[in-house]
Amino acid sequence: MKARKAAELFDITGQVALVTGASSGLGRHFAQVLAANGAATVLVARRAERLAELKMMIDCEGGRALAIEADVLDRDAMTRVFEAAEQAFGTVTILINNAGVAHGGRAVELSEAEWRQVLGTDLDAVFFWAQEAARRMIAAGKRGAVVNIASILGLAVAKGTIAYATAKAGVIQITKALAIELAFKGVRVNAIAPGYIMTELNREYLEGDGAKMTRDIPVGRFGQERDLDGVLLLLVSEAGSYLAGATIVVDGGHILGLRGT
Repeated sequence: MKARKAAELFDITGQVALVTGASSGLGRHFAQVLAANGAATVLVARRAERLAELKMMIDCEGGRALAIEADVLDRDAMTRVFEAAEQAFGTVTILINNAGVAHGGRAVELSEAEWRQVLGTDLDAVFFWAQEAARRMIAAGKRGAVVNIASILGLAVAKGTIAYATAKAGVIQITKALAIELAFKGVRVNAIAPGYIMTELNREYLEGDGAKMTRDIPVGRFGQERDLDGVLLLLVSEAGSYLAGATIVVDGGHILGLRGT
C-alpha cells in the first residue's frame, strides 16, 4: 500500500464544521484553522458583531463561513443553527463543542445560580449539541467527528474550580459514552483537554499574577492557540480515523505535577 502524505491525511476539504463559542478565544482560532484547511465553517456564539468580523476575515482569506448568533443553552436556537447550516452548506460533519464559561471562588461561596450556569453551559450543552449533530449525521448517512473541549481540570482539580472541574470531568465521560454508541455508526467522538492556553480572555492574568504557574509546566511556558492545531486536525480528519473516545491532553506536561497534588 502506498504511503499517504500528510496533506492527504489531514485534508478536510468538503467537510462542514460547526464551532460553538466561536466569537473569541479558542473557538475563534479553531474556526479559522478549520476554514483554512478546507471546511465550510459555521460560527456560533452570542456576540453577533464578533462573529460577523470573523466571517468577513474567513471570507477574505478564501474560506466559506456562516455566522449565526445563538446561545448554546437555547435548544430551539440549536435546532435553528443546524437547519441553517444544512441549508447553506449541507450536513454538519464536524462539531467542535467549545463554548464554555468558568468561575472563581471557593466551593462554600459558590451560588446555586453560578453552579447551574457553569454545568449548563460546560456540560449539558456539550451533550445536547453532540446528540443533535450525531442524529443528523446518521440520518444523512454521513460519517463525521465530534470534538469536545475538556480541560486538564477534568482530570486533576485545583482550588476554586469545583463547578468547572466537575463539568469538564463530565465532558470526558460523555465523550467516552458517546463514542461507544456512535463509533460503529461512523460518528467518532473524542476530546481535547488543554492546559493553560494563552488567549485574549486570559492573557492579562497569565502574564501577570498567573505567570508563576509556568514553574510547574515541564516545557516552561503556557500554551499558544496554535499548539492545539495539530490535535484538532488529527481528530477531525482521516488521520484520526481509528480514534474514538479518546481525550488528548495538550498541556506541556502540566498535569504530571497536578496529579501529584
